[in-house]
Amino acid sequence: MTDVERRSRSFLLARFTDYVALEQGLSPRTQEAYQRDLVRFVEYADARGAKAPPDITARLLREYVYHLKDLGLSPASIRRNVSAVRTYFRFLTGDGIVVRDPSERLETPKRWRTLPEVLSVDEVQRLLASPTLDDALVFRDRALLELAYGAGLRVSEWISLGVRDLLLEDGLVRVFGKGSKERLVPIGRSAIGAAAIYLRELRPRLEKGAGKGILFLNARGTPLTRMGAWKILRGHVERAGIAKHVSPHTLRHSFATHLLEGGADLRAVQEMLGHVDIATTQIYTHVDREYLRKVHRSFHPRG
Repeated sequence: MTDVERRSRSFLLARFTDYVALEQGLSPRTQEAYQRDLVRFVEYADARGAKAPPDITARLLREYVYHLKDLGLSPASIRRNVSAVRTYFRFLTGDGIVVRDPSERLETPKRWRTLPEVLSVDEVQRLLASPTLDDALVFRDRALLELAYGAGLRVSEWISLGVRDLLLEDGLVRVFGKGSKERLVPIGRSAIGAAAIYLRELRPRLEKGAGKGILFLNARGTPLTRMGAWKILRGHVERAGIAKHVSPHTLRHSFATHLLEGGADLRAVQEMLGHVDIATTQIYTHVDREYLRKVHRSFHPRG
């Protein structure tokens, strides 16, 4: 028996073909595409130690989707492959061959395509250097940008940081993320220095009794709003001459991507971002791979 025949028998591909033809009512063209997609998938699964459907895990499925991306398939083709896998597991669960469906939470490239652009390290440096001493609120803006990028904060976390959440002697910031879940994130010397100067030189002058203990205040002495933080960022992006569309979340994406490009462990990045599921953090490995591909195309003689 050949490997192809063994995989076909072990993974019940003939029965699946009957299922999509007789029970799903798919067009002949879609049936052929699903058959090709499943042959590719079971070959991948078999090579990674899965010898039958019950051996397939959610992690293996996620890795397979990134494998398809690395092959250079278009988002539309990857979505069809994911659809084929999901249909396959509907067949398996319906026939009682597997008890749980590991494809339930499988993401598609739609998530990737909505990912904001990531700033290069040079662009981040230009952005962080944008606030100058000519600006009345220079120390606040420097601290805001340094902490947003340096700790990978969501915009809701920027504006809700309290003065007491800065643990500068320990090089940490205490962040309350989604669901009020607390995490401690390390910050570097630049962020520590910018925050210390803001706290010493400017915030006491902005505080007029309405600051509510919040770290970042506007010129009227009240806490920054989301729109206020966004306008500050937009002004400095324009001043830095950055042509990309930059939102507050772009700095968070850049923080994660630059850590991974530098060799950081995915679990550590997950902890710093406050992601409950590491699958959410794995989206940044896609961005990192795009960066590596760009480097290869730019510098390899056969790129």
